[in-house]
Amino acid sequence: MRHGGGRRAFFSTQTPSSPASELGDLLLAAALSKSFSRSPPAAPALDGPLHEAAALHVLRRPSLPAASKLSFFRWATSSGGYSPSPAAFSALLRSLTRSRPPLLDPLRPLLRQALSSSPAAVDPPTFRSVLDAFIRSGRFDSAIAALDDAEELAGSRAAAGLLTPRTYTSIVLALLQKSQLPLALVLLRKLLRASALPDTLACNQLLAALRKADRRDEFRSLFDELSQKGFLFDTWTYNICIHAFGSWGQLGVALRLFKEMKSKGPRVVPDLCTYNSVVGALCVAGKIADALIVYKEIKESGLEPEKFMYHTLIYGCCKAFRVDEAVRVFNEMEYNNVRADTVVYNTLLDGLMKVRKLDKACQLFERMVSDGIRASCCSYNILIDGLFKNGRQAAGFVLFTELKKKGQFVDAITYSIVVQHLCKEGRVVEALELVKETEERGLAVDLVTITSVLIGLHKSGRWDSSEQLLKYVRDTAMLPNVLGWKANMDSLMKAPQDKGKDYTAMFPSAGSLSDIMSWINPSPSTDTADANSDAESKDEWSLTPYLDKLADKCDSFGTNSRLLTDFRGLRVQEKRGGSFDIDMVNTYLSIFLAKGKLSVACKLFEIFTTLGREPMSYTYNSLLSSFVKKGYLADAWGILQDMGDKNCPADIATYNLIVQGLGKMGKAELACAVLDQLSSKGGYLDIVMYNTLIHALGRAGRLDEANKLFEQMVGSGINPDVVTFNTLIEVHAKAGKVKEAYKFLRKMLAAGCSPNHVTDTTLDFLEMEIERLRYQKASIKRDRDEVDGE
Repeated sequence: MRHGGGRRAFFSTQTPSSPASELGDLLLAAALSKSFSRSPPAAPALDGPLHEAAALHVLRRPSLPAASKLSFFRWATSSGGYSPSPAAFSALLRSLTRSRPPLLDPLRPLLRQALSSSPAAVDPPTFRSVLDAFIRSGRFDSAIAALDDAEELAGSRAAAGLLTPRTYTSIVLALLQKSQLPLALVLLRKLLRASALPDTLACNQLLAALRKADRRDEFRSLFDELSQKGFLFDTWTYNICIHAFGSWGQLGVALRLFKEMKSKGPRVVPDLCTYNSVVGALCVAGKIADALIVYKEIKESGLEPEKFMYHTLIYGCCKAFRVDEAVRVFNEMEYNNVRADTVVYNTLLDGLMKVRKLDKACQLFERMVSDGIRASCCSYNILIDGLFKNGRQAAGFVLFTELKKKGQFVDAITYSIVVQHLCKEGRVVEALELVKETEERGLAVDLVTITSVLIGLHKSGRWDSSEQLLKYVRDTAMLPNVLGWKANMDSLMKAPQDKGKDYTAMFPSAGSLSDIMSWINPSPSTDTADANSDAESKDEWSLTPYLDKLADKCDSFGTNSRLLTDFRGLRVQEKRGGSFDIDMVNTYLSIFLAKGKLSVACKLFEIFTTLGREPMSYTYNSLLSSFVKKGYLADAWGILQDMGDKNCPADIATYNLIVQGLGKMGKAELACAVLDQLSSKGGYLDIVMYNTLIHALGRAGRLDEANKLFEQMVGSGINPDVVTFNTLIEVHAKAGKVKEAYKFLRKMLAAGCSPNHVTDTTLDFLEMEIERLRYQKASIKRDRDEVDGE
């Protein structure tokens, strides 16, 4: 250092002799660090250019705060004579990202400065640390902007070094951890467009996230893009895709992937997760028999099924009303020391309630409690709903009341269930009081509850529904939307309509309901899979030969037949976004049709479809039911064709109405063919479908077939209800088979099925038929006596 006249310099940058060079840099760095660690920092004056080594010592000093390093860097670059090296930029960028909290605002300007100064100014690890800092702090737009800066400023060669697949992979994984799925998808596609294959881990996690979010179009698009780019799927990738396509009902795609997976061994080998996904795909598609055979093969192969497979099979069997099979799988599950949880018990409990096996359901619930499995709100909701639906309304209400007193296991769904059943019984005032109590307990009144009360009020002749709802429902945000929708509907219904469609059919049709088979299979194709199955190469060491045969026929599980959904349509689809309008349309269709106002219901349907609202299966089924009941079968056929034109999937209720219509036409044989098609497509027969077909066969005089169907119903594990017995008693009595009618009456009483007013009417007819037969027999005997006397 020097002292004296002239310009004074605080620190000297004269190059010392070579042995003392490093020591001089260290001393200068220490002095600079001390100066910039003060608050405010004191900017020194140098007598020459700053050495790079001294600057690096300052920027790499752990004790100096990141903000002080940034101040030093700005001073050094602005004072002239210092040009930062790539090492200096990297040291400062890393220091800013590692600061607690990280200094994010200067990161991007500094990054742009580094990239502009030299294409190699930022190395890939430093660049990734900058991106990670932005993502950890939720500055996703800054992270994307940094990627754009690298492409813009670094040049193609340097950008290729920075924007490596590893960089994209780390960013995609970080974005997925932050639930930024759309951004992660954009980045991965950007990498694919650059003809670079991403890391397997990033692809798998992104595919899994898309499946979990139910983003089917994006999933299929990414899957196709990866396949076209030659991406090597591993076992995890195949498992994700098989599970996704299978859970979305695309069984053919799932089986094709399984077949492809087996052909790529030993690099890719199916594991237990693969078989779980395939069994799940079969259950979703309604192929319960096939799923049970594959399950048997898996057990015999030495693999031990786990809880996921057991639950999938139990759920599939219960959904298809094969509850006896579900109970068998449940017992095997417990025998193999796989502990059932609350979800498994709830699934089986719900299945037993659906097939009217109330006693077994109650026994299962007691077993659940005794085994130490904690019952949930869902468990009690299933019990209460099952008691109401199985004719034990008093028991259901008592259980609900006891749970309220205990202050546990009662949620908004519990109240909604009881409100719905009270409204069905015409006890609307009690239902409204329960709605009020729901809000008083701090529970939300949902759209299902509000619309149930609306229907109940209209059925009881209370057209002041708005005033009643405002009186009892006050805190919910849903009610203003409902009342506003009703006001708009009233104005639309009263507004003058377009007369251009006058005297034209609302549901134009070609042909008649007799052409139903062409509607079910609009483009039938000859299935050559069976013919060629023997020619397929067979793996003699395969663990699952039956599943391999199914996979060989994957193309036969196509989309030639009419879409069939596995779930009965619901009036309100609360979990589906944007369904409020059609939910309200479904509600008021139910109100108008219950009052016999078919023309008003059709007008409502026409108005909202004209406004672009997409009807659901429940919407079509509501209209279809009224047309079939009134005998307007040509219009019913038109509804089915409109449903097909709009690609609205049919459900089990749709097929039930088709069978009803064919029964009214006397086409019992065609009705049986429809049910065969339903079964082949993975559909199932519930108690309503059995009752409908028994009635159709009985009306056609095919009593033997009706009796066989009854035995099939009982054999499948479904307990007959009062409608079943009333139908069988009626058709046998009208056919003059009094003994058989009495046999079914005795079975009805033995099953504990309480008669209703229809039973009384049927028994009156049966009594008249017996008197007629007695009179006929007495007349025949008298005639014989007269002949013998002559």
